[in-house]
Amino acid sequence: MTAPPSLDDRWRQTHLGRLLGHAMRRFDARVLQLMARDVQVPLALSNLAARDQVSAAHIHITRHLSLQGDRLTDLAERAGMTKQSMAALVEQCAAWGLVTREPDPRDARARLVRFTPTGLAWLQAFRAAVAQAEGEFRAEVGQDVATVVALGLEAYAGGEGTAA
Repeated sequence: MTAPPSLDDRWRQTHLGRLLGHAMRRFDARVLQLMARDVQVPLALSNLAARDQVSAAHIHITRHLSLQGDRLTDLAERAGMTKQSMAALVEQCAAWGLVTREPDPRDARARLVRFTPTGLAWLQAFRAAVAQAEGEFRAEVGQDVATVVALGLEAYAGGEGTAA
């Protein structure tokens, strides 16, 4: 017996939000895979990435931490995470040598999360991996489609991803 058209639930598997989620997970996984193979990434971090110890959640720090450093609350807000979840990620990234927590010169009660030199090397590897993954996306779907997708996503996200 087939379901009446009004009960057809295939849309749940193919709606735009689900496709965007799958695409983002695929993109992030590819970026991490490329970073694991990057000879510029310190070997210990490369090994962590290769063994799936570094996840897309860790990419939030790479994506959102400014070069001058940020307070944990600001970093968590920018990444769309709770302060507690971001604190756990920062603690793990600090143990890996990617970031440090230093006193905020503007407020003695606060601390800033900053990239270490190793973290900056990781950031450069992230940049190269993102560029390669974007190139692969463009090659797979075609330049015109990739451009339309990028423009559509920028418009939909409210211009949040627009480069300065």
